[in-house]
Amino acid sequence: MANQRCGNRLMVTALALALIFLLFEISNASEPIKIGVVGVHSGELAPYGISGLRGVELAVRQINAQGGVLGRTLESIVEDDLCKPKEAAIIASKLVVRDVPAVIGHICSGATLAALEIYSEARVVVISPSATNPALTRSGRYPNFFRTIAPDDKQARVQVDFTLDVLKKKHVAVLHDKGVYGKGLAEFVKTNLRKSDRGRLVLYEGLPPAMIDYSMLAKKIRRSKADAVIFGGYHPAATKLLTHMRKMKLTAVFVSGDGVKDQTFIEMAGKYAEGVYATAPKDTSRIPLAVAATKAHYKEYGETPGSFFLTAHAATLALANAIKKVGSTDHADVSSALKTEYVETPLGNIIFDEHGDVVGVSFTVYQVQNGRFVELK
Repeated sequence: MANQRCGNRLMVTALALALIFLLFEISNASEPIKIGVVGVHSGELAPYGISGLRGVELAVRQINAQGGVLGRTLESIVEDDLCKPKEAAIIASKLVVRDVPAVIGHICSGATLAALEIYSEARVVVISPSATNPALTRSGRYPNFFRTIAPDDKQARVQVDFTLDVLKKKHVAVLHDKGVYGKGLAEFVKTNLRKSDRGRLVLYEGLPPAMIDYSMLAKKIRRSKADAVIFGGYHPAATKLLTHMRKMKLTAVFVSGDGVKDQTFIEMAGKYAEGVYATAPKDTSRIPLAVAATKAHYKEYGETPGSFFLTAHAATLALANAIKKVGSTDHADVSSALKTEYVETPLGNIIFDEHGDVVGVSFTVYQVQNGRFVELK
């Protein structure tokens, strides 16, 4: 009898544990899938982060309206890293504590780099719509990292080829803001120029972060006799540099990257913005999903989308598709699906290569014409 009672108790215990596990699974299955959305949402660089945030918000709304993923809705956990590495690391730790399995972000390359070590250790999948520093994927240290934008080595090649072959400039000054993104891009530009016999690097210099008076730098550009300036960095520093150049009657063409290609730059630089060139992802606005997303953006916010709206929208769709394909948010499974499963997005039908770089997305050149950026054909 004692053995029978003991056996009954064990059976009851096992059934109770099974019931608890089942209830836990049911509860977990009904909870939203949390997605971190991290970028710079305040300060001078806010337009970049807000454009990405809106891309995620509208994609999440669309996915949830269609039934969510695996029968669960997506929930955005929004954080502002101010484009600062220290803040980005703090936010990454916070999201890990909250058991967030995936992040769309960060926006700035420096902030992304600071957060990736934390995400990598916690096995959190990260897809950035804008962080272009090549080492983020090429170093091999962050197999959890993906991006829906091409890296800066490709962007630098477009800038150099355009400056030398299309604009026919021969003497190039390369300047940067000393940030991870800006300096990284400038280094690739410098390398490409030194390999070329079509032009010559006449000045290479970084701008101190707190620089106020740009007149001395403009004088260096004049002394170098540069007929082109290629700038690596974001629009606040680019605006100040360009303004000083033009006020000093320097006519060298001004070429920059996706850190400048935003309407905010045009508004800040005013008349001096006219004629400026900037490299950025190719225009995909005529792709059906891009047309629909842009229309939804205008309906919701009453204005045209910013720089990283479509790349963030695409990142969200790619993540949701990967989770759906593997039936879980497991880091290894989702990472594998991102590299093996194509998905239709506003950027086209995309997939990621073995490094985490998006396949089929490239850079082109835009010019400010009549107060707006126009893609050059």
